[in-house]
Amino acid sequence: MKLLQALYPLVFLLACSTSNATILQDACKSFAAKHPDLGYDYCIKFFQADKGSAAADKGGLAAIAVRITGVASKSTTKHIAALQASEKDKKRLECLSSCAELYSSAVSEIAVAAKGIASGTASGLEDAVTALSAVLNAPSTSEQGFKELHVPSPLAAEDAEFTKEASVALSVTAAL
Repeated sequence: MKLLQALYPLVFLLACSTSNATILQDACKSFAAKHPDLGYDYCIKFFQADKGSAAADKGGLAAIAVRITGVASKSTTKHIAALQASEKDKKRLECLSSCAELYSSAVSEIAVAAKGIASGTASGLEDAVTALSAVLNAPSTSEQGFKELHVPSPLAAEDAEFTKEASVALSVTAAL
């Protein structure tokens, strides 16, 4: 009997972690259905960047996705600043300046999304979805500037990855 009493907390924790793992799996299955080009495995890998995702509920997953995307937008902003510091070509510098504005705006919009998710209200979640939709435009607009110059983008890898990350964040948040 004492053994059963001792095992009860363990069984409870396993049941909770299994249900939260199912929440993560369900969120990634839903994401993959809407984004077959990225898929389930990408979504799972994305969330593995934060250990808390395995135990998170739906709102927690949205908050984690926004946090990961926020880190990426800040990192890209820093990379753009470094590129600007070493760029000599005036047109490429102008393009990088536009990209800097786009990602700076993305950082602000991600903060709005985080606040909206944290509020847990319908209007807050609506604000979060609107903000994340705007964030999703930053990478493609950044890339368009380089295409118009007919030069390769020094941000191609970051823009592609950020698009994927913002897509996960938007999808999970929109599902709340």
